[in-house]
Amino acid sequence: MYAAATESLIKQAREIKEEELQRFCGRIFKQLHTKDVSGDTVDSLQRLNLIVSATKYARELPSDLVMKLQTVLRSSSCPEQLQVLSSSIIRESSPPSVHSLCSDPSHDSRTFSYVASVVLTQAGNKEDVMPLCHHLLKSLESRLSDGQISRHTLPILSKMITAYPEILTDDQVNLVSRKLVDWLRYASMQQGASMSSGGFFSGPRTRQPAPLTEVDGVVVGNFFTVLCVGQSYTEDQWMNMYTFSMIKSWLLTYDTDGTTNTESDDRSEVDSSVMSMVSATSSSSRLLPPKERLREKAFEYCQRLIEQSDRKALKKTDTELQKACIIESVSIMDIICGEDPSYVYRAFPCIKALYGRLNGDLTYARALLPIAQFYLNHSETAAVDSEAVFCQLFSHCPAEQFNEPMLAFEFVQFCLLNASVLQDRVANYRQSFPNLLKFLAWNSSGLIEEFVELLPSLIAPDTAIELLHTILDLPCLAAALDLQQRSACYHASDRTTWDQQGAKVAACLDAFRQPLYRGLFLYILRPEAGTGDTIDRLKMLHEILADMSESPRVVRCAQVVPVLLQVYFNTVTQKADEKMMNQMLLVLLERNSLLYNIKTFNVEVQKVFSTHLQALCRLHPPLIVDQSREILEFASSPANIYSKEDFYTHVVWVIGEYLSVSYDPRCTVELITSFFESLEAVLFEITQVRQSASPPSFSPRLVTVLMTTLAKLATRSQDLIPRVSLCLSKMRTFARSAPVMACYSEEDTEEIITRAHELINLLKLPNVAQFVLAPSAGGDSPRWHRDTNASLPQGMRAVSGLLHRHSSFLPTTPYGTWWT
Repeated sequence: MYAAATESLIKQAREIKEEELQRFCGRIFKQLHTKDVSGDTVDSLQRLNLIVSATKYARELPSDLVMKLQTVLRSSSCPEQLQVLSSSIIRESSPPSVHSLCSDPSHDSRTFSYVASVVLTQAGNKEDVMPLCHHLLKSLESRLSDGQISRHTLPILSKMITAYPEILTDDQVNLVSRKLVDWLRYASMQQGASMSSGGFFSGPRTRQPAPLTEVDGVVVGNFFTVLCVGQSYTEDQWMNMYTFSMIKSWLLTYDTDGTTNTESDDRSEVDSSVMSMVSATSSSSRLLPPKERLREKAFEYCQRLIEQSDRKALKKTDTELQKACIIESVSIMDIICGEDPSYVYRAFPCIKALYGRLNGDLTYARALLPIAQFYLNHSETAAVDSEAVFCQLFSHCPAEQFNEPMLAFEFVQFCLLNASVLQDRVANYRQSFPNLLKFLAWNSSGLIEEFVELLPSLIAPDTAIELLHTILDLPCLAAALDLQQRSACYHASDRTTWDQQGAKVAACLDAFRQPLYRGLFLYILRPEAGTGDTIDRLKMLHEILADMSESPRVVRCAQVVPVLLQVYFNTVTQKADEKMMNQMLLVLLERNSLLYNIKTFNVEVQKVFSTHLQALCRLHPPLIVDQSREILEFASSPANIYSKEDFYTHVVWVIGEYLSVSYDPRCTVELITSFFESLEAVLFEITQVRQSASPPSFSPRLVTVLMTTLAKLATRSQDLIPRVSLCLSKMRTFARSAPVMACYSEEDTEEIITRAHELINLLKLPNVAQFVLAPSAGGDSPRWHRDTNASLPQGMRAVSGLLHRHSSFLPTTPYGTWWT
């Protein structure tokens, strides 16, 4: 969030009128024509930069001011601050013609870099940046005395090929590749010359170049790399650093086809591998084509960096640089091995030694990801067992480093990139979802989008139900991880520090360390699937963590659970078999009352449950009979109405819709009667009219669904019709009672009365009622409403005529709503 003063400035910049902006631009134009640049000019340009940057759309500036800003931008004699501001303003404003900027490129490195940034931002196609490209390549070929142009060339070239990879021809690619080889491999071994003061009575003198050192202080004995340390650097050493920073993107862009000449493209894969192996042992690699030579030198450079990373750095910053170089080097070697498999046999000894060195050090956890990627891509080629690598990766990194946001993001990205391969080749990938979800529990707001995409790959038939439980327990996992972190920071004896966390957190910390609850926390923090089940003790866990329910981390985590549930059910219902559907239905019935008590969490989860309960029963209607005992137990309890009304309403609806012999021949009269009697008792209990009765705490929708379901069941066992008719006849009394009138609107009470009247009239004709309220399994086909040869339109006309004769009441709702 911005500070209040900054917010105010941004708001003013966005709301400035066009007339005022034009006057302000005119004042700046006059200031830029003065000989001496004052502070007022700089201040005005800063304000104009804020104005053009504060809006999403590009502001159009006067053409004369734009031309003047371009002049300032291209003038090497102008102060750098003015060039920076001019470049930023032109980039953010409406695109000018980039051809004028490229017409006469400056040879001053600083000026050229600012012009290039504008051209690359404003260019609309490859032709717009072609003059800039020619100038860059020309500067690469030139040998200027100061060498400054080349130093700024590579960053610009890297950005250019990222945007327009096809801009370089094969000859130009070979030219750049040769230059990159020279900079990468043949930089000087002495530090750059530096000026020092000679004292008060003498002028400055140039120090003799000193040798470079390794990060541990030893004098460099091999070629220069980014891990060589010096007080100052020569231009070719700077170019070495720039080259290493862009070599990965260069190889990905221009090294996908091996060599560039036609003869090399026609060689067989075996010949290519043989040539690469010969070149590796050759005394000189200059005979190789430019691309292959760059590949060879880049590989040697990465090997040297990995060797240098084993040295004990004297400075902490150098240690961090070593970690970054390991990650980049292994990634580059992975790319090279992908293009030429012969390098795999040279790379694996180095990678295996590196893994053995980093495996036990959690500070290098991020470096394990590119190593794992290398094993995933090339272990089969080299016939190397990679199981231990992935066991370590999935078991230890998430469990011990879940609170590292950068590692969490990169780890999830690694899984997303390789999801299909991990499913097929890594046995413990799907088993490790309890660990992977720790990343989401701790970093829920930052990783929800990635986990929505990743979750389908974690679903397997043998762990799908446990995964569902784990998603529902995700807020508990967030609370447990929080307690685990706090417990590790504070000793039990340091009671004062504990109490500073707040009384509620301190009580949870006490419970976390008690042996009595150890099993509960070990389960919720388990590293892999299939290590236990505490469904019977979840209520106890929720009670222990009750004081953590308002924690911001827990609340944010609870907000992502409904999203994940939608993804989970949408994925599972596409491939679930009958057994899994039965298990999921049981989970819905069990867990709707076993949820962590967080504000709005239960309601949101039950909405998802309700939606997918209907989907499950629609896909497999026999579920109602398969789980009749559990469904009947749930539906016969009025207490479920008051705590989970929406889900209860959907359960009643699926009973009326799918408890029919047309869906399952096992649906007997006895079964229908048992459901009918249970729902009848519930409806009777909640609609009793007493003088002391309190207003109903359930919606009219529940009453209408119960009435309709009872009517549906009665049509399938017609002996029940008199009982449901008697029950429906009491609905007017219920709807007109004082407590109900005080709670429901007039429209609600009329809806109850109307629905009861409709059903009573319909049940007077049992065969017609069965036809309307209990259609066959294919009765919801849209063709029935359009096909003139179908019997349903004629049947509906007959029903309308019969109701006309038997009652003055005419239904005001579509017939389709009678069973909703």
